[in-house]
Amino acid sequence: MSTMARTFFRNGPDYREGRSVSFADIRNCFDFKSIKIGKWVSVAEQENAAGLFYDALADLMLILEAPETLISLRGTLSLMYGTGGRPGVAAHYDAANRSFALAKNAGPGSIAHEWFHALDHYLVDKAFADAPTSMFASKAWLSDATPVAHPLNDYLIACFKAILLDEQGDGPSDLFVASASMDKQLGQLYYSQPEELCARAFEAYVQDANVTNHFLVKGTKQSPEAKAGLYPAAEQRIRINQAFYQYFSVLGTLLMRH
Repeated sequence: MSTMARTFFRNGPDYREGRSVSFADIRNCFDFKSIKIGKWVSVAEQENAAGLFYDALADLMLILEAPETLISLRGTLSLMYGTGGRPGVAAHYDAANRSFALAKNAGPGSIAHEWFHALDHYLVDKAFADAPTSMFASKAWLSDATPVAHPLNDYLIACFKAILLDEQGDGPSDLFVASASMDKQLGQLYYSQPEELCARAFEAYVQDANVTNHFLVKGTKQSPEAKAGLYPAAEQRIRINQAFYQYFSVLGTLLMRH
């Protein structure tokens, strides 16, 4: 069965009230720069997928308490479905094109992760004065880039500290240690990269919200990755969630004013 033909658990509001939506509606609502659909995606699959995407993005907006403009990063983010992907990868963010792509029959539960990659990339030149625009803000912070003085950036950096450092702020966090250990076992550098750590931490924050949507996010609590320590747990998860809540509360308030 096609992934998009399945239903996904969610308990969010009924935004559409039974109405069908298209990807064109999604683009107009959230002001995405562009939306591209793969040529092998049937009309029926498009209709079903559009509803799932719309609800997931609206749920994300509700969880973050922010307007539509945040979801599209002020109209700079593009969305691809069933095209623009990488072989064997269900979902990914393409920094060169500022787009995130979900494979046609895979990728559900990946939206929160890939969207945070997009935000992390978008923020680098807003949060740091001397970091390359190709870099993620999380990696720029870990690389000792010079922060742009602004209260909002202080909240962002507090998120990075909660994710990457221990409670005392002078050693690696439990999440980083577990991720580095997994990378060593697998002979790779992936899970312990700051942008990946932060995206998984954001997934956990979204999954812990009162709104549940398994098309948006799943797997941060009971998945094999979670059991291996690749998602925040225990006290660190609480600290990270508090830091994210403070950041997005301030960000959402500022965006509502402009």
